[in-house]
Amino acid sequence: MNRCDESVRDIGGLITLRLYRCLKPVIAAINGPAVGVGITMTLAMDIRLASENAKVGFVFTRRGIAPEAASSFFLPRIVGISRALEWCFSGRVYPISEIRDSGLIRKVCSEQELLVEAYAIAREIVDNTAPVSVALSRQMLWRGLDMHHPMDAHKLDSRVILSRGRSSDAAEGVVSFIEKRPPEFKNQVSKDMPDFYPWWDEPKYF
Repeated sequence: MNRCDESVRDIGGLITLRLYRCLKPVIAAINGPAVGVGITMTLAMDIRLASENAKVGFVFTRRGIAPEAASSFFLPRIVGISRALEWCFSGRVYPISEIRDSGLIRKVCSEQELLVEAYAIAREIVDNTAPVSVALSRQMLWRGLDMHHPMDAHKLDSRVILSRGRSSDAAEGVVSFIEKRPPEFKNQVSKDMPDFYPWWDEPKYF
């Protein structure tokens, strides 16, 4: 691939790359038209909800341009290559009723319920899970999309399980379950990630 000047970087791609590296779950609540970067920037998010008023369009070919925001990476992984190609070839804007079962959207809600549902998902995660475990799970699953063999996942899983199994969070998870009470996880993403994190080399833009 030819070298690229830093000054020509796609801004949408800078956004989705930051989302990809994020250590917190990211939930999108789509209410109304999500067209072009309005939809591609959500592809690096983890859960997408939409209202009944939502519309989605990968309209680039109808504007004489091409997909951006690293959507050529994310979109086929979410909805499959055939559907991703159709959406990008046609450039159509689809009502949510046509794409609700595509895998792109987790749930379609009324406009009034949309943020309530998004906050409920976030609250369930916050109240019941260990932040370090969530951060690791997010990166393991997203980066696992590039693995070539289950052995790659097995090697990583083994290291993570060993590290997390020795943590105070793991003890608290077991004790809180036995005592039938909400867990109080103390480990923090800012200082308690495993010593082998990150386990990948971040690609350079050049």
